[in-house]
Amino acid sequence: QVQLVESGGGLVQAGGSLRLSCAASTSIFRITVAGWYRQAPGKQRELVASITTDGSTNYANSVKGRFTISRDNAKNTVYLQMNSLKPEDTAVYYCRAGVGSIWGQGTQVTVSS
Repeated sequence: QVQLVESGGGLVQAGGSLRLSCAASTSIFRITVAGWYRQAPGKQRELVASITTDGSTNYANSVKGRFTISRDNAKNTVYLQMNSLKPEDTAVYYCRAGVGSIWGQGTQVTVSS
């Protein structure tokens, strides 16, 4: 069974940066799309960024130009570099492998104004 473990969340001031990591227990990211999602209190979970096996990326309009998703197949890890953070980026961030039910446990990101 594949396990995903996120890390790198925390508290940061507006304008700051964080890098999230999602480590997989298998080489699943070599064969399927990887995505970062987030869920703020009282809101639905939303797609933030995704990266396909050939490296094609997709971003939510709200994070374009500020966030960058990348993948290191040798480490079975997907990253989300978040720059110019805003208070509205505050949420629990989740990693997902594929389009099914393989999710990480989430990592909290809090951006103070």
